[in-house]
Amino acid sequence: MPIEIVCKIKFAEEDAKPKEKEAGDEQSLLGAAQGPAAPRDLATFASTSTLHGLGRACGPGPHGLRRTLWALALLTSLAAFLYQAASLARGYLTRPHLVAMDPAAPAPVAGFPAVTLCNINRFRHSALSDADIFHLANLTGLPPKDRDGHRAAGLRYPEPDMVDILNRTGHQLADMLKSCNFSGHHCSASNFSVVYTRYGKCYTFNADPQSSLPSRAGGMGSGLEIMLDIQQEEYLPIWRETNETSFEAGIRVQIHSQEEPPYIHQLGFGVSPGFQTFVSCQEQRLTYLPQPWGNCRAESELREPELQGYSAYSVSACRLRCEKEAVLQRCHCRMVHMPGNETICPPNIYIECADHTLDSLGGGSEGPCFCPTPCNLTRYGKEISMVKIPNRGSARYLARKYNRNETYIRENFLVLDVFFEALTSEAMEQRAAYGLSALLGDLGGQMGLFIGASILTLLEILDYIYEVSWDRLKRVWRRPKTPLRTSTGGISTLGLQELKEQSPCPSRGRAEGGGASSLLPNHHHPHGPPGSLFEDFAC
Repeated sequence: MPIEIVCKIKFAEEDAKPKEKEAGDEQSLLGAAQGPAAPRDLATFASTSTLHGLGRACGPGPHGLRRTLWALALLTSLAAFLYQAASLARGYLTRPHLVAMDPAAPAPVAGFPAVTLCNINRFRHSALSDADIFHLANLTGLPPKDRDGHRAAGLRYPEPDMVDILNRTGHQLADMLKSCNFSGHHCSASNFSVVYTRYGKCYTFNADPQSSLPSRAGGMGSGLEIMLDIQQEEYLPIWRETNETSFEAGIRVQIHSQEEPPYIHQLGFGVSPGFQTFVSCQEQRLTYLPQPWGNCRAESELREPELQGYSAYSVSACRLRCEKEAVLQRCHCRMVHMPGNETICPPNIYIECADHTLDSLGGGSEGPCFCPTPCNLTRYGKEISMVKIPNRGSARYLARKYNRNETYIRENFLVLDVFFEALTSEAMEQRAAYGLSALLGDLGGQMGLFIGASILTLLEILDYIYEVSWDRLKRVWRRPKTPLRTSTGGISTLGLQELKEQSPCPSRGRAEGGGASSLLPNHHHPHGPPGSLFEDFAC
C-alpha cells in the first residue's frame, strides 16, 4: 500500500500572516488527508435502529447462542409478517364489495314510471290489404292472394312502407281502451304515446320525462287502472309457422323509467284476458361501483356523446344500438323500432334481419355487444297478482255496455292496475368492502405486532441502504491515485519518493536486525536571514 506523507512548507514571506490562518490550513490539510467519513457498519446501525430485535441480533458484542436465538426470532417474525402482508394484498386485489340497502323516508310525492303495453298480435287481420299480405308473407306466414281469394302467381305491388303498414294494421289504442283512470282522474288514449317495438305499434303512458305525472299516495286506486279489449277476432290465422308466429293472446307490459326506451320483448311481462292483474311497484335506486370493483359505466364516461337517438345512456338503448349495427352490417337497413335515419328494411327480409339481431347480443362481456350497467340506475320492483274477471253478474253488464256477448267479454277483456306499494324507495348501493385505508391499517397492525416497525423504521433502513450504496459507488468512481507535487498558496504535498530525493537529511544506516532506513524531520536546520527561503518539515 503506498504511503503518503503530507508536509507543510512555509515560506518566509508568509511569516506575517495570523496564526489562525495557519491553524485553519492545518485543519483543512488534515481533513483532506482523512477523506470523507466512512458509513456506519451494520452493528452500529443495528444498535441505533428502532426495529425491534435488530440490535440484539446484529448489534456489537460477542457472538453466541443468545444472539443466534435472537436472529432466529427476528427472521421468524419477519417471515410471519411477510406472509400476513401477502395475504392482505391478495385480499385487497380481489376488490371485494358489499351491497348496502337503505330504505328511504316516505315522500309526499313520487314520480310515476312509464308504462308501455303492446298487443301480442302485431297485425290486425281485417286491416291487411292484398298488397300487405303479399309483402308480409315471410313475416306472417300467410300466402299471397288476389281479391277473389285465390293464390296469385305473378302479383306485382308497389314498394311497401313498413312504418305505414304498422300504423295502419296495428291494434289501435282508441279501439282497445275501454276505460282509463290515473289517481282517481279520467284518462284517455291521448295520454299515451306511440312507440315501436319488436311487437310493432305499442303505446306508452307517462312517457315524457319533462312532464312526468306524480303519484301522491300508495295502494290500489292511486296509480294507473285501465280496461282493454285485446280483439282476438283480429288475430292472424296461422297458415304456417315462422319465427314471429305467436300462439298467445293478451298484452305485453313493461314498467320502466322515462329515460329508458322500452325493451319489451325481453323485459316485459304478460297480462292475460279474463283476469284483473295487480302490479305493485316499488322504486329502487341502484348505485354500482366502477372499475376495479365492478363493470358499471362510470359518470366520467357519461359526459361523452350519448347514444344516437337517445337522451341518456341505458342498457336497453345500448342493446338497441347493437342490434341496429348488426342489422346494418348484414342487411344495410334498420328495423322500425331502431333509432336512426337509415333506410327501413323491407318486409321480405324482415325475418332474416330480425333473426340476426339475436346473434349480435350473445357472448356477455366478451361478445360483440357489451352494454355495461350505468353506475346510477332507477328500476321498479314488481309484485304481480291477479283475479279472474268478469264474474257472472258483471259479464252481463259488460256485455250490454259494450254490445258484446259474455263469451267475448271473458275471452278479450282484461284489467291492468299499476300502483306504488308505498311512496318510499329502496336505495341499494355497492360499497368497497376492503379499501386502501383498511389495507394500510392492517399492514401497520401486522408490522407492529411481528417486528415492531413503522413507516419511519422503513425509512431508517432505506436511508442506511442508500448510505452504504452511495459510499461503494464513490469508491468505484474515485479510485486512489499516487499524488504528484501540487502547490496551493503556501501548502505543498510531496510523495514519499520525492521527499527522499529532495531531503537534505542524511540517510540513517540500517538498524540492527536489518531494519529499513527512515527519514527524520529536520528540526535543527539553521534559519537563513530574513527574507531568505527556509524549509520546516513536519512529518
